[in-house]
Amino acid sequence: MDFEERLGKAIKRGENRRKEAADEAAREAMSEQDCQRMHADLRNQVVKRIEECLQAVADRFPGFRYETIIDEQGWGARISRDDLMLEANRTRNNYFTRLQMVIRPYSSYHVLDLAAKATIRNRKLYTRSHYKPLAEVDIDSFVELVDVWAIEFAEGFSSNF
Repeated sequence: MDFEERLGKAIKRGENRRKEAADEAAREAMSEQDCQRMHADLRNQVVKRIEECLQAVADRFPGFRYETIIDEQGWGARISRDDLMLEANRTRNNYFTRLQMVIRPYSSYHVLDLAAKATIRNRKLYTRSHYKPLAEVDIDSFVELVDVWAIEFAEGFSSNF
């Protein structure tokens, strides 16, 4: 085999490697798009439940403001209220109460991440996070957590109100 033949075969092998690398990148991009689509579908289901639960809690206790969250923190909802207590000695006390639940934005970790923060009368009740890889997500477990966390907040608030 002379130099020209070997040179031609080497160039051909290099072209094949480049083509294989481009094909692999395209397959990875497709799977990345699939993960983003799956995250969006799961997120929408959980956010719907978050909105239902927080709206129900806000409806049970007068004075709560309900807000939908769509920002860099994620998608979800928040309820909050401010209370002003005037004491007999003319002391004013401001109390802040809130419950916030969001699904954090899609990341390269390929997880569905539910985060919650609850404060009752200026005291933190809980800060929690629950996540699962997208391939292992059981949507019912996320919906159940939303329910449990909202009920725990309502119980805590009603015992302090």
